[in-house]
This record gives sequence, structure tokens and C-alpha cells, in this order.
Amino acid sequence: MKQACEGPFRLPRYAELPTMGLYLEQVTAYLNTQLAPLEDVRLTSAMVSNYVKHHLITGPVKKLYGRDQLADLIFIAVAKNILPLGDIRVAVRVQQNSRGDRASAHDGFCEELEAAVEAAGNDQPLFVPVTRTPAQQMLHDLALAAAYKANVDRFFAVTREAGD
Repeated sequence: MKQACEGPFRLPRYAELPTMGLYLEQVTAYLNTQLAPLEDVRLTSAMVSNYVKHHLITGPVKKLYGRDQLADLIFIAVAKNILPLGDIRVAVRVQQNSRGDRASAHDGFCEELEAAVEAAGNDQPLFVPVTRTPAQQMLHDLALAAAYKANVDRFFAVTREAGD
């Protein structure tokens, strides 16, 4: 099983994503490192290529992936363990439009997911007394589902290691 990461789980904000384009192998290495604390949330080069093929993300420019694609891939990597492909297509559009611009949408989802991971890890309910649109509530619920799934994955990883 992976060791717990030092400090709280945190994803890079849009402004912190690499400014220079990344090649496919660099994209998967970078994102898998960022998403490692979520256990089963991983991307392969084939997955990324399929997401381009199915128009879930825009294609690379001169084989290089930029911030928009990285932000979309973080969301897709989390969502793919919770939603079927058809729903991911809708969820990506909802997420991209959830806060007015791509950067705010990405940052907002990161904050939701980090809060959910912290609450799930501490066995605390996550209650944020805010008014949400149905789309924002779906994104909140998706973050919670991903966080709790990561906890379940960690349990079974420990159980397998212990030979139970």
C-alpha cells in the first residue's frame, strides 16, 4: 500500500499547473503523482488518448498538452471511478461551466475534493452550509464519492497486504 502523504491532500490550482506543454508520458507521470493519495485514481497514456478520441478533452497541440487539458484530466481521473463514460461527458461540461471560467471551475473542484478527502479521512461529516445549484451539488457529491471510494480502496489494500 502507498504510504500516507505528508500533510493534507492538495491538488495544484490552475495557476500552478505547468505553463509549458507536456508530452503524453509527462502528463501521465505528473498527474499520477498529484493524484497518488487517492489510491485507485490513475491515468495511462492509452486512457488519455481515448479521452481525446472521444472528445472528452481537446487534442494536444504539436503533441503537447496544456493547462486546460491537465485540469480536465484531473477531473476525469477522479470521475472515471465513479461515473460511466456517458455521464463523464456531461459532468466535464458541467464542471467546466460551474464557476464562470476554466481556472475558477478547476480550483473550485480541487477545493471540494480536498475538503471531502479530509472529511472522509477523519471520519467526519462534510457539511458546508452554502446554497448550490444542482450542477454544483453534483460536483460536491462526486468529490465526496471519490473521497470515500479512496478510503475503501485503502482498506482493501491493507487487508490484502495483511493476508486477510
